[in-house]
Order: sequence, then structure tokens, then C-alpha cells
Amino acid sequence: MQKNAIILAAGKGTRMKSKLYKVLHQVCGKPMVAHVLDQLEAAKIDNIITVVGYGAETVEEAIGTRAKFVLQKQQLGTGHAVMQAADLLADLPGQTLVVSGDTPLFTADTFEKLIEYHTQRKAAVTILTSQAPDPTGYGRIVRNEVGIVERIVEQKDASDEEKKITEINTGVYCFDNQKLFAALKLLNNDNAQGEYYLTDVIGILKGQDEVVTAYRMADFDESMGVNDRVALARANQIMQKRINTKLMQEGVTMLDPATTYIDAGVKVGNDTVIEGNVVIKGNTTIGSDCLIGAGSRITDSTIHDNVKIISSTLEEAEMHDGSDIGPNSHLRPQAEIGKDVHIGNFCEVKKAYIGEGTKVGHLTYVGDATLGKDINVGCGVVFVNYDGAQKHHTNVGDHAFIGSNSNLVAPVNIAPNSFVAAGSTITDDTKQFDLAIARARQTNKEDYAKKLPW
Repeated sequence: MQKNAIILAAGKGTRMKSKLYKVLHQVCGKPMVAHVLDQLEAAKIDNIITVVGYGAETVEEAIGTRAKFVLQKQQLGTGHAVMQAADLLADLPGQTLVVSGDTPLFTADTFEKLIEYHTQRKAAVTILTSQAPDPTGYGRIVRNEVGIVERIVEQKDASDEEKKITEINTGVYCFDNQKLFAALKLLNNDNAQGEYYLTDVIGILKGQDEVVTAYRMADFDESMGVNDRVALARANQIMQKRINTKLMQEGVTMLDPATTYIDAGVKVGNDTVIEGNVVIKGNTTIGSDCLIGAGSRITDSTIHDNVKIISSTLEEAEMHDGSDIGPNSHLRPQAEIGKDVHIGNFCEVKKAYIGEGTKVGHLTYVGDATLGKDINVGCGVVFVNYDGAQKHHTNVGDHAFIGSNSNLVAPVNIAPNSFVAAGSTITDDTKQFDLAIARARQTNKEDYAKKLPW
């Protein structure tokens, strides 16, 4: 039986007070709607339709080919939004989930259990419900004396007795697809808002003596909808706890999970230790037996095994086995740090490859360069790569020695086994075993200091 899903993602989200459309606000590095898609795909939904409205092009660009799209030109309620999918779905047999694009915490397991429950009961519709610690603001699920769902009553319409009900409507439904679209034809907008409500379909199906059921999920937190920045922060906290818990269960040590911020999709190997106040974002993979020290920030990078990162920043960089960096250093895009390389404190590397066993100890900038094996780069060395108009490349051969406070003015080639004397400004290529000295000869002026005013 075909399984369909309709994601409601047409709203602007005025309470977010943002130029960004609501469903595109990120939770742990992914737009909210992308989290919904992830879980629907994991639940093996065959056919996903996303209803877009405000910012349709931006939302479609973010989702790409993962869903089909229909446009809700006017925002006339949830029932009206679902109606927009009629041309794609109305005549198909099967089941259809309806879920909001601003509910990033639902899991594939919950969707699968909802569909299974719905199928077993041969229902026309199954409402996903939860037990709320504080049901204020939610629609209540009203059941009769034997537990059969009678109706959904909204907070504003609930009696004092109904307000005491703690089972709430999460806004997720599983429908018999053809019965859903038949009932949608009977909807009207005879209400204070002049909108077509999807919840009214429940009453229509009930009036047709169809089976209406409700599946109560275990975790209320999953049902959180994000309508403002306060809820967005809460959703990030819940998702972050999930991500960190899963990583720890897989063998990652976190010294302070409450201050460890890891995006969804980041991969970390076992026996890696992550200290507190660490941020790991984007498309990042970290190997086994690494140490990620406090205060580090890693984005879109690949970290191999046995790597040590101490209080440093990495962006679109790669560190190979046994290398280390920090404290307070920065790998910028296209920095590749070879096996057993040491990058010390206050160093910056950009668009450069540094070969195995090379040491770049401190206070150094390496940009647009290729460095070979077992090179020593002294303190305060600058790879001078920019002439004000273009960037130029520097090559340094294996086993070279670059003395402290030297400037390598690109384009230039430092041959293997050559030696650059401290304080030199190198503009010409060297040959193997050369000693390159490029500095003014020292002159001492006798008794000159006596003339100074102090």
C-alpha cells in the first residue's frame, strides 16, 4: 500500500520576526523542514508533497528534489493547504500522513508506529496525540466512556471540564488518502477566521460513521511546534541532547554534554574525547581516538584518527592521522594537514598542504603553499602570498629549515634540504643544500645611544 506524506510549509511565521521563512530556521544545523523530510524518508514514505506559500522559491531550493511541491497562493487554513495536493494525490489509494514543516522533533519511529496503528484499526483517520504536562493552548482529544475519539476541541472553545483533559492533538494525522480528499470537498469556512480547518475533516468522517482513532505517542517533546525564537531555542536543546546521547552511546566521551554543540549529521568515531564548549558544525567527520579540546570550533572538516585539536578553529579543512593543532590556531578553507604534522599556537593555514612530520610551531601564517615532509618552520614566518592583485604559490621541499621571522615572498620555491636564515626575506628560488640569507648587514654606531634624549 502506497504511503504518502503532505508537509505543510506555506506559513510565513510572523512570530519569528525574521526575514527567513519559518520552516527554514535551523535546528542543529538543518532547516526544520529538512528534519521532517529526514524522518519521513527514514519511515519509507513513498511520495512526499510539500505545500509552499510564502518564500516558495527559497523553500523549494532548500528541499531540492526530495519532494514534490504545490503552491498555496492564499493562506486560508490547514484544510485549504491540504486541498492544494488534490491534483497529485486525490485519486490514489493508500495512506497519507499530514505533518507540519515546523515540527522538527518527530522521529521516523513515531511515524511508523502511527501508520501501523492506523492500518491495524482500518481507520479513515488516526490522530497522533500526546500527554501534555501543560495542555494550555493545545486542542484537546475528547473520548467517550470506552475511549473512542469523539472530537477535537480547541482551547478557546473548550469547557472548563474539557480544559482539564491533558491528551492533546499534535497536528499530525494519518488518513485513508481517498477518504481524506473526499471529505475535503465538504469543508466550509464558516468560522470566525474564514478558514478551512483540517480538524473539521475529523467531524465529517465521524459523521459518515468512519473509524476515527487516536494513537498516543510516548514522548511529548516530539510534538513541539516552533512558532517563535523561544521555541526554536528549546527545539535546539532537545535535538542537541538527542545527538549527544546517541554519540555517547556509540562510544564518544563528552566531558560536558550540556555545552557541546554538534550539528545533525556530524560523524564522530569511538574513543574520541570532546571537552566542553565545543562547536562542531556542518558536514564534519571526526575519526577515533581524537581529542577535541575546550573552545574549539570545527565546520565542514574531515578529521582522521588520533588527531588533537586544542582551542582552535577549523573551516573546510582536513587533518590526517596523528596531527595536532593549537591552542588558538586557525585552519581556513583548503588547509590540509598531513600525518603527524604539528601546528602550534597562533598559527593560520589557508589553501595549503603541509606534509608528513612537518612542524609549524607558533605565530606563523601559511597561505597558498605546498610544504613537503619533515620541514621546520620557525616562529613568526610569513608566507607572503598576495601582491595586492593576485595570490601566488610557494613550494617548500622536504627537510627544509625556515628560520624564525622569515618572509617567503611568492611565487618562490624553497628546495629540499635548503636552509633559510632567520630574519630573511626570500624572493628568489633556492637550490638543494643552499643557505639563503636575505637581510641587511648589522652596523653598530659607537656611543650613539649617548645622544638620545632619554
